[in-house]
Amino acid sequence: MTWLLHMTTATEWERTRRTGRYAAGSLHEQGFLHLSTAEQVSLPANALFAGRRDIVLLCVDRTRLDAELRWESGDPPDPAGMQFPHLYGSLPVPAVRAVVAYRPDDDGIFHAPTGLPPTLD
Repeated sequence: MTWLLHMTTATEWERTRRTGRYAAGSLHEQGFLHLSTAEQVSLPANALFAGRRDIVLLCVDRTRLDAELRWESGDPPDPAGMQFPHLYGSLPVPAVRAVVAYRPDDDGIFHAPTGLPPTLD
């Protein structure tokens, strides 16, 4: 099973992980948390966080989620029809199995992440 990834800042993750549940602003604004696969994550990273060097990827084990997970169009929709995972609830901290720094290249552009832990079986 491949990882689902959520981007946040290291500071935000540290601030909220002690509560036992993580809820990004999108949960309150749109009703869900944005997730991505490793192949997708650079698209929202470049749209939302271009050039930022304080981003981490939360590596999420989908078997530990306790809210509905839906695969839906992005915002804006991908021209090729790519679907993104959306979590309709907060993220339980035990579902986050690893946290990995996600840095852009010298031009501020994010690419496919490296250093992710091995995928779950």
